[in-house]
Amino acid sequence: MKSNFHTCFKYLFASGLASATLSCSNTKFLKQGQMLYTGAEVKIENDTLSKKDKKELREALQAKLTPKPNSSFLGLRPKLYFYNIAKEPKKEKGFNYWLKYKIGEKPVLLGDVDREFNRDIIVNYSENKGYFNANATYDTISKNKKAKVIYTLRPGAQYLISDVKFQKDSTLINKEIQNLTDKTFLKSGKPFDLDVIKAERERIDNGLKERGFYYFHPDNIIAQADSTVSKNHKVELNVKLKDNTPDLATQQFSIDKVIVFPNYNIQDVKDGKYSVPMNPDSLSKYSYEHIYVVDPKHKFKPKIFDRALYFKEGDIYNRTNHNLSLNRLISLGVFKFVKNDFVVSDSLNHKFDAYYMLTPRELQSLRLEALGRTNSANYAGSELNLNWTHRNFFRGAEQFKASVYGAFDVQVGGPENAQNIFRAGTNVQLSIPRIVAPFRFNSSSAFVPRTNISLGYEFQNRTQYYTLNTFSASFGYLWKENIRKEHDLKVLDVTLVSPAKITPLYDSLSQKSDAMRRVVEKQLIFGPTYSYTYTNTMVNKPTTIYYKGTLDLAGNITGLVSGADVKKDKEKKLFGIPFSQYAKIENDFRLYHKFTEKTSLATRFIAGVAYPYGNSENIPFSKQFFSGGSNSIRAFRARTLGPGSFDPRTIESGYYFDQSGDVKLELNAEYRANLYKFLNVAVFADAGNIWLINEDAQRPGAKFSKEFLSEIAVGAGVGLRLDFSILVLRLDLAMPLRVPYYEKNDRWAFDRINFGDSNWRKDNLILNIAIGYPF
Repeated sequence: MKSNFHTCFKYLFASGLASATLSCSNTKFLKQGQMLYTGAEVKIENDTLSKKDKKELREALQAKLTPKPNSSFLGLRPKLYFYNIAKEPKKEKGFNYWLKYKIGEKPVLLGDVDREFNRDIIVNYSENKGYFNANATYDTISKNKKAKVIYTLRPGAQYLISDVKFQKDSTLINKEIQNLTDKTFLKSGKPFDLDVIKAERERIDNGLKERGFYYFHPDNIIAQADSTVSKNHKVELNVKLKDNTPDLATQQFSIDKVIVFPNYNIQDVKDGKYSVPMNPDSLSKYSYEHIYVVDPKHKFKPKIFDRALYFKEGDIYNRTNHNLSLNRLISLGVFKFVKNDFVVSDSLNHKFDAYYMLTPRELQSLRLEALGRTNSANYAGSELNLNWTHRNFFRGAEQFKASVYGAFDVQVGGPENAQNIFRAGTNVQLSIPRIVAPFRFNSSSAFVPRTNISLGYEFQNRTQYYTLNTFSASFGYLWKENIRKEHDLKVLDVTLVSPAKITPLYDSLSQKSDAMRRVVEKQLIFGPTYSYTYTNTMVNKPTTIYYKGTLDLAGNITGLVSGADVKKDKEKKLFGIPFSQYAKIENDFRLYHKFTEKTSLATRFIAGVAYPYGNSENIPFSKQFFSGGSNSIRAFRARTLGPGSFDPRTIESGYYFDQSGDVKLELNAEYRANLYKFLNVAVFADAGNIWLINEDAQRPGAKFSKEFLSEIAVGAGVGLRLDFSILVLRLDLAMPLRVPYYEKNDRWAFDRINFGDSNWRKDNLILNIAIGYPF
C-alpha cells in the first residue's frame, strides 16, 4: 500500500488530480481472485411491451437490486480510492479513520453480490406486476478485475383484470364493505398489480375504521386471483373476508364511557400497559357532559375536555374523531404526553370505554435568556429577556406569558452616521384555547382555535437622535383549518407612538426632510389585520410552496363615520392625536424545488402596496415597506435602497435615515447545496425596490410610475451557511449588478466591476452576517 500511495502522489504532482486518480486504479488494491463490482444492468426481452412500459419496469427492477456499486463521479470512484490509500486506523478517531470511514467507501466486490437472490427478486416483482410467466437469467461480464452482472428478463404478456367481485353475505361488516366498493382501486381492464391490491385492502380498512370496526386489520381481506376463467391473459379477482378473520374484527363498536385522567404519570406504565388508577364504576362524581374527568385536585376545568374530545357516550367509533381528539389534546399545549386506549366494557353489545391518560407539562416556568443577535438592518447586539409562562392560568389550558427585556444594537457595516439603538420594554400575552366571541364557532380541525390578547410597551433610544415610547395592544383569533392552512385575525390592533425626546441635531435635520420628521411624529394606528398562510413545505415532495397574504386596515370605519379628509383640511383626532387611515396588502410567495437530497432551488416573490386616504396623506413610518439588507436585496445595505430612483448619496451631510416606501416588489432566487454535513453553500440573485404612492419633492424619482421596471435594483452573490440544526449561521457576500439611482441608460454596473480596486471593494462588496435562512 505504501508504494501505491507514493506512486499516486507522484502522478498527482506530475499530471494533476484527475490523471492521478485514473492512474491509481482502485483495482490495484484488490487481492488475488477479487473483482470490483461495477453495477448491474437489466435487459427485457418482450416485443409486446411499449418502450415506456419497458423503461418503467427496467428502472423499478434495477432500483431493487442489491448491493449498490461504489459511488462514482465523472467515471471515477474517489471515495473508494480514499478508502484504499488510507491505513487501517488503530482507533475510531484521527486522520486515517476520518479518511477511510468518513470520506472513503469500502469496496463492493463481485463476491458480495447474490445473483440468484437478485434473479428471484426480478421474477417475483414481475409476477407481482402481472407478468405471471416471467423467467430471468443472468450473466457476468468481467474485465481488468472489474465485473458487471447482466440480468435478462423474459416477462411474457401482462395479465389484465377482467372482472372484480366483492363476495356478498348477510353480515353487517359485509354490508359495510359493499358500501365502499364504488371507490375501489381495482378496475376492469387495468393490469394486475399486487401493490394496487395492497392499497385496496388499506382503503377498505380505513373505510371500516370510520364505521366502528376498530379491531379490523387489512390482513383480514384477501383478493383471490383466477386466471382460468378468462382467455387472452385475463384474470378475475374475488375480494372477500378471510375465513379465519377473528370475530372481534367483524364487530362494530360504540363508545360506552369516556374517561380522562389529566394528571396521569407516565411512570405508572407497567409491562408496557397503563394501569387504570380507579374503578370506572365509581366515577359518577367526576361526570361532566357524559365525560368522566378524574381530577381530585381540580387542576383543570372539565370544559376543556368537552371541547377537545370528539367522542361522546353512545357514538359509533371512527378513526377521524379518534385522531382529532388526540391532536386537539396535544395542541392545547399543556400536556407533555397524550395516550389513549379502548377497553371492551360490554362484549355482548360491542361497547368499549375510551381512556385518555394525559401527563401535564410543568405548568409554570421562568426563563432567563441572554442572546447575541443580528437583524436585517445590519445591526448586531445583545438582548436580555426574562420570561414567565403559566400554561394553565385560569385552569382552562390558557397560556399566559409575561416578559421584560433590554437590548442594544450596534450598526455593523452600515453608514457612518447611523446611531446605535437601545431598547427596553415589557409584554404580556394571554392565549385562550377557544374562540371568545358572542357567536358560536365550530371547528373540526385537529388544531384548537385560540383567542389571543396582548399588551406591550417599548422604550427606544436612538442615540444622538431621539427617544420614542411605543404602546401596543391587540385582540384577535388564530385558527388552523389543517396543518397547511392558518388564519390569524386581529379584530383590533392598536399602536401608539409618542416621542419622548428629540435632539437638536435630529430636529435640524428633520426640518429639511418630511420623511425624517414623520419618524418622530405622534402616531395612533388602530384597526383590524388579517393574514392567511398556506404551506406544504412539511411534505416530502420535490416541489413545495409557501404563501402568506396580509391585509391591514387602519382607521377605516372611524374615518368614514367622522368624515375625515386631510386633503380638504378635515383632519380628525382622537385623544389629541391624528389617527392613521390606510389600506395595506402584502403577498409573500415562495417556491422550493429539490433536485437531489443535497441540492435545491429556493425562490421568493414579494408584492405589497399601502394606500393612505381619508385622514392620512402618508403611511405611518412603522407600517411602510423597506428594502435592502440580509433578508432582502443583499447587495444593498439594510433600508438604504429606494424609493424608486432616488439617490441616497444626495442626503445633506451624509446623515443616515431609513428609506421607506408604500409599494414593494422583490424577487429572490437562491441555489443551495450541501458540501459536507453542516456546511452548505449558496449562489443567489436578488431584484426589487420600493416606491412612494405620492410625489415627494425632497426625494425626486421616488414615486411609483410606469417606469418602475427601469428602477429595479439587481444584486448577486455567494453564501456560506453553517447549519447546526438548532442554529444556522449565514454569511452572504453580495455585489450590485444594477443600481437604480444611476443614470437611466447606465444603471447596469458590469463596466464598473473592479475587484483589484480596494475602494470599489469597500463600496460594492457587502457582507451580510445573519442567523437563519433569508427565506
